[in-house]
Amino acid sequence: MNTFTWYAELKKPSWAPPSWVFGPAWTFLYILIAISFGRVFISAWSGEIPSIIALPFILNLIFNFAFSPIQFGMQNNALAAVDCICILITLIFATVIIFPIIPFVAYMQIPYLLWVSFATVLQLTVTYLNR
Repeated sequence: MNTFTWYAELKKPSWAPPSWVFGPAWTFLYILIAISFGRVFISAWSGEIPSIIALPFILNLIFNFAFSPIQFGMQNNALAAVDCICILITLIFATVIIFPIIPFVAYMQIPYLLWVSFATVLQLTVTYLNR
């Protein structure tokens, strides 16, 4: 079964957004992520901040990039739900840890945090509905 057919046939809650919303939302978020995470990585690389501060940002990217292969490649809702939780946890940790050091980076995470919170609840619901 191809990915589009598989995802279209999953049971979803009535409040799930249409599929076309995800592309523009992630495009906007990836721009914010590139700018804010880039600032953190440059600051860590230059020694302006301790390198360990970049760790939750790196982990967040790894979990974020792993989602599509898990959800759509492996077609594994449960593992995708765990991945969403990991994205959310690393994002919260990254935001909290960077706020005292580079506040604008933390503020730039607000749309990402809102979307990931929503997406996590959606993924958990889809996983539950399709168990």
